[in-house]
Amino acid sequence: MQIRGGKALLSDVQEKGLCVNCGGCVGLCPYFRSHRGRVSMLFDCTLDEGRCHAHCPKVEVDMDAVSRSILGVPYTGDPAGSIRRIVKARAGENMAGRAPYQNGGAVSSLLALAFESGLIDAAALTERKGLIPHPCVVTDVDGVLACASSKYMASPTVSAVHEAMAMGFQRIAMVGTPCQVTSVGQMRSNALGRYDSDPMALTIGLFCTWALDTRDLAAMAREVLDLATVTGMDVPPPPASVFSFKTTNGTVNLPLETVRDAIPGGCRICPDMTAEFTDLSVGAMEGDTSWNTVICRTEAGEALFDEAVSKGYLESAPLTAEQVEGLLNASAAKKSRALTKALEDGVLNNGEGSSAIRMDSAVVEQVMFQAQEEER
Repeated sequence: MQIRGGKALLSDVQEKGLCVNCGGCVGLCPYFRSHRGRVSMLFDCTLDEGRCHAHCPKVEVDMDAVSRSILGVPYTGDPAGSIRRIVKARAGENMAGRAPYQNGGAVSSLLALAFESGLIDAAALTERKGLIPHPCVVTDVDGVLACASSKYMASPTVSAVHEAMAMGFQRIAMVGTPCQVTSVGQMRSNALGRYDSDPMALTIGLFCTWALDTRDLAAMAREVLDLATVTGMDVPPPPASVFSFKTTNGTVNLPLETVRDAIPGGCRICPDMTAEFTDLSVGAMEGDTSWNTVICRTEAGEALFDEAVSKGYLESAPLTAEQVEGLLNASAAKKSRALTKALEDGVLNNGEGSSAIRMDSAVVEQVMFQAQEEER
């Protein structure tokens, strides 16, 4: 992995249209800032190496190195990454009446236990002001519940991790999409991003097929509604094929294919649907969004999940074999599409210049082979 500086980050990521506004480069120095969904470099930087480049999830990400550092296992290209257990779960009796949850409430329940048990002293989350998502640092369960909704937009959430560290918190939780948790994985596994001790006490990933560029989505939405009236968003299950805005005046829908035009270029080369570099990964369960699908990936994540069930923060049930197969097939499809696109764009294992992704060639071949087998 070749770490370079701020100017290289512009050429390697920004100029290639790969930035996903994760916030990995924001809040580290005065140079990079995020505003309404876009990251900009405010001043010239002459450093040859910088944490901005080292933390970015869209340049020189060595998938095997991050996997070994965060999970303690090699990166195999398995569709949904390393799995200790996969189940369905939702908020339990201990969370009853605390907040309206968009789906099963598993993330809020896990964070509530983490705060109330003293596992964490801060959490880097994403809130929303009208339509626009904003990173925030919360220090209690009320703060968690205030952020309990899906945003569907790229947000500089990793900058809240930097903010929490600057505030002196040493047991930080983070909830993020695959690109965001990959940035935190880069931070935790790379020498330039390493601090005296690892501040991350808990990482929870969110399933994500794609996110949306905030400015592009805002422009689309502004044509059909007042942005200040937005109270929530959702992508209803098929065959709806719409993107729904919940507003104070009712529900407004846009065609899903139209909204897909706002997907950033960096999303199209992301090989991770289930946020693999985390303690726990959570997504809305296909076919019944009153439950979440939960993947336990680390010993610590599984222990927290078991405690949440035993203390009534969560209730849990098995997934059917068909549900597991559906998730793995969707994850495998995203992985193969992303690697195909990355190869086409010359940003996978580029021997002559920078790469977005570094992955063992045998793993790449395996992912492609599995995708071909599924198509037959």
